[in-house]
Amino acid sequence: MQAQMLAPAAVLVVWSLIMLLWTAGTRFPAMAKSGMDLKNAAPGGRGQDLEGVLPDKVNWKSHNYAHLMEQPTIFYPTVIILAIMGAGATDVLLAWIYVGLRIIHSLWQALVNIVGIRFLIFVLSTIALLILAVRAVMATLFADPGVIA
Repeated sequence: MQAQMLAPAAVLVVWSLIMLLWTAGTRFPAMAKSGMDLKNAAPGGRGQDLEGVLPDKVNWKSHNYAHLMEQPTIFYPTVIILAIMGAGATDVLLAWIYVGLRIIHSLWQALVNIVGIRFLIFVLSTIALLILAVRAVMATLFADPGVIA
């Protein structure tokens, strides 16, 4: 069950990289269209500096990529803990639900970005992560040290 538990995390890593490429693929053309010259840009510039400069729809992809660098950092160790401790089918299902909702959240934020619906998707994914985290705590706190896996 280890590979099955780790697969959702691997998919979320790939999805995060897809969002990074999507961000770059929309930002660079928008920067060129706006007349920005990257060769003469001031040192120390950050992506946040593009807020209000580039169209909102372009920045939405970047916002989502930043989100994928936030909460999923809790997801990854949770999945690893459960894989090590012996994940069950429920754990695998919850991990896939979390990843599926995060991908839906990404697409929604990048393309439509109605905050109320985006927030609902976020809350649902957070509930799945919370249940996973509680299961990881239970798997470690209540593990029998006398049992050799």
